[in-house]
Amino acid sequence: MDVKTGFFYLFSVVLLFAAFRVVTARNPVHAVLYLMLAFSQASAVWFLLKAEFLAILLVLVYLGAVMVLFLFVVMMLDIGIDTVRKGFWKNFPLAATLGAVVALEMAAVLLSGFRLSEAPVMGNGGVPVDNAKALGILLYTEYLMPIQIAAAILLVAMIAAIALTLRERKDSKAIDPSIQVRVRAADRMQVVKMAATQAAPAPVEPTEAASAEVKK
Repeated sequence: MDVKTGFFYLFSVVLLFAAFRVVTARNPVHAVLYLMLAFSQASAVWFLLKAEFLAILLVLVYLGAVMVLFLFVVMMLDIGIDTVRKGFWKNFPLAATLGAVVALEMAAVLLSGFRLSEAPVMGNGGVPVDNAKALGILLYTEYLMPIQIAAAILLVAMIAAIALTLRERKDSKAIDPSIQVRVRAADRMQVVKMAATQAAPAPVEPTEAASAEVKK
């Protein structure tokens, strides 16, 4: 067994353990953390299979954005674990049936084997090219115009979402940035001289006993 096969079995074992703990964990936060571990191990397996683009996409999209959002949502929501687990045994037969079907399909694929034992060769003259590089060349040559159109649509959608969330409201405390830029130090604080509102008390003459104590 070579090093690559050893890493494959290592990542696969950790992936199966993390997936099992996602289902069996009682704490929803722990389940989300185990799911993040499972995604990271799946990304490592894809790296071993020379699918760099899918591996990086899984890390950036799911681990970097989606799962972090799930984690914050689960932490902020007050989820009643007892109420969630009330319908466990009611839905268990359906879940077990679906799990058995998925397991049989995966076993059929694994036992039959894969037709390709090596990664396909891409490039001119039989020179191997990484799939991420080949995908980038294809997207920015033959599909450049659709990508630009999709980017413009996403930009318009992002601007529209920001405009909808930042509409003017009466209870808004937003300040115009142009007013903040034009502010001067003299406008922030002004020193005003005011007359005393109460006369100072007259000095009290010390008594003879106090004078004697002072002389001592």
